[in-house]
Amino acid sequence: MSIDTRTPARTARRRAEEESHLERVGSSRRSRFTRHVLLCLFGAVMLYPLLWMVSSSVKPSRQVFTDLSLWPADWDLGNYPDGWVALEQPFGVYLANSFVIVVLSIVGNLLSCSLAAYGFARLNFTGRKLFFALMLGTMMLPGHVLLVPQYIVFAKLGWINTYYPLLVPNFLATNAFYIFLMVQFMRALPRELDDAARIDGCGPFRTFWSVIMPLCMPAFATTAIFTFISVWNEFFGPLIYLTDSELYTVPLALRQFVDSEGQSQWGQMFAMSFLSLAPVIGFFIAGQKYLVKGIATTGLK
Repeated sequence: MSIDTRTPARTARRRAEEESHLERVGSSRRSRFTRHVLLCLFGAVMLYPLLWMVSSSVKPSRQVFTDLSLWPADWDLGNYPDGWVALEQPFGVYLANSFVIVVLSIVGNLLSCSLAAYGFARLNFTGRKLFFALMLGTMMLPGHVLLVPQYIVFAKLGWINTYYPLLVPNFLATNAFYIFLMVQFMRALPRELDDAARIDGCGPFRTFWSVIMPLCMPAFATTAIFTFISVWNEFFGPLIYLTDSELYTVPLALRQFVDSEGQSQWGQMFAMSFLSLAPVIGFFIAGQKYLVKGIATTGLK
């Protein structure tokens, strides 16, 4: 009768593999827990300025910079109604002005940049690569280089103290970043779509409008979100082109709360700052899914 000596060895090997697996899992769980704790601490540090602003919006102005805690010692909810009517115009006027500029800027960027991107991505014409390289080269120009020439042109056109300098460039495909983003997305679409549309009798514009545009919604949503955030927060452009307080946007209105003579209403300013953040956060949350998809499919990181 023979004795099977392989069974104890096999059992020992299996037990060793299980212990090694448990050690790896345990180590992986510990490292994952450590990473999560560090990320939570980093997130708390990043959120502190925002939480401090929210806390300061319900503090009396004299305690904003003397009490740095997130839980106010004294509450002053009157900062919100007082801040709403503290300026020359009700704060709702400035919110409405910003909404008008943001909506028209989004429409302009989507129409003009998508048409330019379609030309670079799907049409063949002489000098296409050269023009595309020149367009990308404009991304390297600092905005301040164009500031004086643009101001002179807009002043000669009589557009100072109007919204035209803030809106018209968006309808002329002047933002190379958005064009590049859409070009990358359109290049990933199958060429057979253009051939099928051409067989059905579609011209280039009909192909763009009926075939390409519906497939580019993630790229359009990404462009809309970036445009919303940048235009809503823009301070310098409205500062140099707008002089009438009835036309002011939200950033210019918030600046009016700061008094150079030390009479600034900090509590009211932070209350209105918190209100002005709500549209940006809401728009970002609504389009977050398309933003991630748009960036992932265009290869931008």
